[in-house]
Amino acid sequence: MEEDRSLTLEHANSEFKKKNFSEAEQLYSVFISSCLQPRACEAASLATAYNNRGQIKYLRVDFHEAVEDYTSAIKADSQFEIPYYNRGLVHYRLGFFDDAKRDFQKALKLNPEFNDAKVSLQQTLLDQQQKINRGY
Repeated sequence: MEEDRSLTLEHANSEFKKKNFSEAEQLYSVFISSCLQPRACEAASLATAYNNRGQIKYLRVDFHEAVEDYTSAIKADSQFEIPYYNRGLVHYRLGFFDDAKRDFQKALKLNPEFNDAKVSLQQTLLDQQQKINRGY
């Protein structure tokens, strides 16, 4: 059973890298469902599956579903900075600057060398200030 799960995750990751997103999403869903059975999966693997499935949904512009998957990834492994960053990107795109700021800050707390998170946090602060200056 555990070996089957590992193979499913490897196959999903392979399809994701090949940009076969429909197939990858289905495989990530199978993997995630199998982890919810009585024998749990390794937290890092489950978090990666949720994060990558969230990426697929983000690319499809299903932002709310992507946020759900990123949040599930964080619940599975709260020390994994990538889903905080990814969720922050969605919040930023939706104009939820406070939420984006919190997510980028958490990603940076977990990994102070995360340059994309630094840049995104700076842009969020700048855009938030411009919004305030315009009176929105």
